[in-house]
Amino acid sequence: MSCVVFKCALLCTLMAGSACACALGNHTLWIERQGCTQCVAVNTTICSGYCYTQDTNLRGRFGRTFMIQRSCVPLSLVYRAARVPGCPQDVNPHLYYPEARGCGCRRCDTRTHRCVRTRGQSHERCSATPRSGKDQERPAERT
Repeated sequence: MSCVVFKCALLCTLMAGSACACALGNHTLWIERQGCTQCVAVNTTICSGYCYTQDTNLRGRFGRTFMIQRSCVPLSLVYRAARVPGCPQDVNPHLYYPEARGCGCRRCDTRTHRCVRTRGQSHERCSATPRSGKDQERPAERT
């Protein structure tokens, strides 16, 4: 009987980690610089996943003590450089993008992180079409 209880407890422990995991994930980010004719796709790592959150329907100061809001945020970041091709001489072709090194469930600090996902600018593709067509059909890709 105790073997069955141990197996169930072990299974629940393993499933809890996978269902609410906050972990590094690969993401392709399109970056561009004003004045340059091309954009660049860079592969980076971001924090993605779910964290335990608890809300209450009590109001005021008493209700805030029972509210737990955590986000999957980077614990450490490294900034990498990417070169954007097609820039004129007077434009710096280097841009820096973040790469997460570790993630964790933490209280989201609005001074340093964007805690709420907004429907603003999408980085899934370039915002402008290239100026010259023949050599600009596909953006340069850097890994």
